[in-house]
Amino acid sequence: MAAAAEVVHQQGAERTTIADIARAADVPVGNVYYYFKTKDELVAAALAEHARHLRDLTERLERLPDPRERLKGLVETWVGGRDLAARYGCPTGTLAAELDKRDEGGLDAEAGRVIRLLLDWVERQFRELGLPEPDGLALTLVGAYQGMSLLANALRDPAIMTREGARLVGWLDSLGGSSGA
Repeated sequence: MAAAAEVVHQQGAERTTIADIARAADVPVGNVYYYFKTKDELVAAALAEHARHLRDLTERLERLPDPRERLKGLVETWVGGRDLAARYGCPTGTLAAELDKRDEGGLDAEAGRVIRLLLDWVERQFRELGLPEPDGLALTLVGAYQGMSLLANALRDPAIMTREGARLVGWLDSLGGSSGA
């Protein structure tokens, strides 16, 4: 699943083959076919891996006692992935955009569910801070990430992630609200 997520992120769903996944995982093609009969199953596995990665990240961030620090830690993680973002964009965001262009449905909604996991977690952090409209603030923060990731990718400039990440941390610091849980 990790190989599927990596290759789909780098090549996109439409260009990725089961042979590409086998090569990345260093296993025979037959082994991949055993687990993934179709490309859609492979893409679903990549999305599940993105969701698992997001859960692992948010669980690590939950160890921080302050929701503002958790949000800043999230931004720092995004900035830490600036080289990958500049080369391939956001793993889930770019996949969601690609899947939305397909005639057949289903996987685009699954990509949306992964993004919803992030939005919900971010909203909870803003809610813990006691800020008004935590859902809108979550959209602003996640939307800013998607935008900076897209621009860094389009311009092949990881410094965009660094600059915009610093701007987001400053924005988070400027918001009112309480500290602590």
